[in-house]
Amino acid sequence: MVKATQTYLKKHSEALVKDVGIEAAAALCGKSKATLGRYYSTDAEHADRFMPLDVVAALEAASRFPHVTVALADLRGITLSYDQDRRNTGAGGVNSDVVALSQRFAMLMGEYNQSIQDGRITINESKRLLAETLAIQRVLLEMKLHLEEEVK
Repeated sequence: MVKATQTYLKKHSEALVKDVGIEAAAALCGKSKATLGRYYSTDAEHADRFMPLDVVAALEAASRFPHVTVALADLRGITLSYDQDRRNTGAGGVNSDVVALSQRFAMLMGEYNQSIQDGRITINESKRLLAETLAIQRVLLEMKLHLEEEVK
């Protein structure tokens, strides 16, 4: 497995655990917090350790977003439709999605502008940028679903 792919999967595994909460994730999947940490650790000694599928499935069932599944699909160039916890259901549809997309993009650009002011992007700034890009991805998935409903 290429190092960039490993890092990508580990970052999404970390996002999944943090989405659920480390304490809740440990209790839910029967693993210790340290073991969960090793699954997304980028240290050389844990580079070949990845979250087992049953753990991913259990955590994604409790999370707000299927972080690892979307990452795996993204690596294969597959686009997924995610149909749960949709904020813009009902009135508005695509129009509400366009407004939400514009707002999220503005937030991403604000974060980016703030991040590059000193000439480099720190790890924390990268995490904030990643969170904003994931939020945009969610809005785009909702928009795709609304557009698919209109085509039917």
